Amino acid sequence: MAQKHGKKYLEAAKKVDESKLYAPADAIRLVKETSYTKFDGSVEVHLRLGIDPRQADQNIRSTVALPHGTGKTVRVLVFAQGDAAVAAREAGADFVGADELIAQIDRENFFDFDIAIATTDMMAKVGRVARKLGPRGLMPNPKSGTVVAGDDLARTIKEVRGGRVEFRNDKTGLLHVAVGKVSFSDAQINENIASLMESVKATKPSSIKGTFVRSVTFTSTMGPGIPVDPTAAQAMSTN
Repeated sequence: MAQKHGKKYLEAAKKVDESKLYAPADAIRLVKETSYTKFDGSVEVHLRLGIDPRQADQNIRSTVALPHGTGKTVRVLVFAQGDAAVAAREAGADFVGADELIAQIDRENFFDFDIAIATTDMMAKVGRVARKLGPRGLMPNPKSGTVVAGDDLARTIKEVRGGRVEFRNDKTGLLHVAVGKVSFSDAQINENIASLMESVKATKPSSIKGTFVRSVTFTSTMGPGIPVDPTAAQAMSTN
């Protein structure tokens, strides 16, 4: 069944020529022009990758430090104890704890946070709530840089607050990443997307011989997708 769109979406969509591939700079301008929400919408990048998600060695999961952040306030929870817990609180974590925090998640379904970080010594205990955190994308994982030594906690918390985001493909081989807000300048959005593209290219599995990034689409929250030239997108620069 075809999705029905409202009048504002249809008016915005008229400005997009779906038969062409836009240059990144033109697409960024068009994303801002076609954003019609009353709130400051997110700018999103959607990538179709030439991977087979059924193959474990072809699944993509990594992080990128967006130079201008996402424009969102990130609520950070840290599983730590002792000196590490003190360091996490001093670094500005919103929630810090060990057994009592794990119990709160398990018994009360507490998920009022955006990212969870754990020290390596806490992972055996955190595993008790993996079945609840995992499906929500909140389970600390070494691949996403959210399982760290106590000495690295302050730096990690600073990075995730400053704009480090995780990306991973879905079961269809697509990546969906928010890279800022419509209110950002064109240059800020460009630099954030360029950083994302560099990070994605670095994750290309050695088993992939064909085209890795097959299609690129920029969009705003609820706005129409803008098809972007994949080659140009991969050549974007933060300079």
